[in-house]
Amino acid sequence: MRDFAIHLSHKPGELGRVANILSRAGVNIKSVAAMVIGSQGMVRLICNDVDATRHALQEANIRFEEHEVVTTLRENRAGELADVADKLANAGVNLHAVYVVGLEGDLVELAVIADDAKKAKKLLE
Repeated sequence: MRDFAIHLSHKPGELGRVANILSRAGVNIKSVAAMVIGSQGMVRLICNDVDATRHALQEANIRFEEHEVVTTLRENRAGELADVADKLANAGVNLHAVYVVGLEGDLVELAVIADDAKKAKKLLE
């Protein structure tokens, strides 16, 4: 699973522009996280087809960063995110992003994007 991080201008239509490009390429967005800090926006996407996503963004001249996603299934309760963050920090793993990709009953699935995906995966197993 791959995460696509796209920097956007903070103006109307930017997210729609990206979503429409991917839609026309037949790409299904499975998970999205977006935010704005100052005048810059950031959207992070996990899509159903990595190659088609990459190709569509490249064809549209949209710059992006691509990262391996580590998923972890956790209990949906207080302290779980703190546990994940502490395990990674104590091992010297730096986080780029964490976001929810699924909920089922009392469980939450997190997408973790870290500077050392292999190490993060081992720590969160």
